[in-house]
Amino acid sequence: MEVVIVPDAKAGGELIAEAIGALLNRKPDALLGVATGSTPLPIYQALASKVRSGAVDASRARICQLDEYVGLPAGHPETYRSVVLREVVEPLGLSEASFMGPDGSAEDIPAACQAYDKALADAGGVDLQLLGIGTDGHIGFNEPCSSLASRTRIKTLTEQTRLDNARFFDNDITQVPHHVITQGIGTVLESRHSILLATGEGKADAVARTVEGPVASIVPASALQLHPHATVVVDEAAASKLKLADYFRATYATKPPWQGL
Repeated sequence: MEVVIVPDAKAGGELIAEAIGALLNRKPDALLGVATGSTPLPIYQALASKVRSGAVDASRARICQLDEYVGLPAGHPETYRSVVLREVVEPLGLSEASFMGPDGSAEDIPAACQAYDKALADAGGVDLQLLGIGTDGHIGFNEPCSSLASRTRIKTLTEQTRLDNARFFDNDITQVPHHVITQGIGTVLESRHSILLATGEGKADAVARTVEGPVASIVPASALQLHPHATVVVDEAAASKLKLADYFRATYATKPPWQGL
């Protein structure tokens, strides 16, 4: 696991967008796994800017969802399909045909979960998976005590996660679904490269437990310690409780340019 400490969220977004651009240069039809929420927005804004300027060609890129609410009607503005189309697919100039995600309105949710896991494998696997982290250490919607070998499945959200997400539903928690489909931790670990972005002091405890704590299901993101190519990008606030912060800074400062992110 590599830990990169950046000054702020904008710098983190720019750094990760550069890594995505480098991937698309090597593999134009790369499958990019995207996360939702406010944290990854600087990544998508920076990447869209590079596409508009001609610095990055994303015309053949493919996009896939990390998770989806269960029970919201198709077309609801807060389904993650709608969010990803709005914040990622359209700004990159891609068509909806380039996008894949689980069906949160399916009659048979377990079958929809299995179908999405298979679709990811049939697509050749995720080349780069973007992740955020919850204050309790969850990634995707793999809440604490999720199996570290879990596959795409239905999960029940904790009350804290529903409270955190109420801001997207007019601050009305009663509108936030109780259930979601999420890629499992085992599914995420199959991505060729996972990049987690965390910003703000509120994520400092979760980041420290993820990076420096034991691998444990109580902190789902700690499973990234088992990933062969995982990168954790954090701003100064989110890095504030890392005991090895100075070492991480020194390591990145002396990193050979050819290694990339």
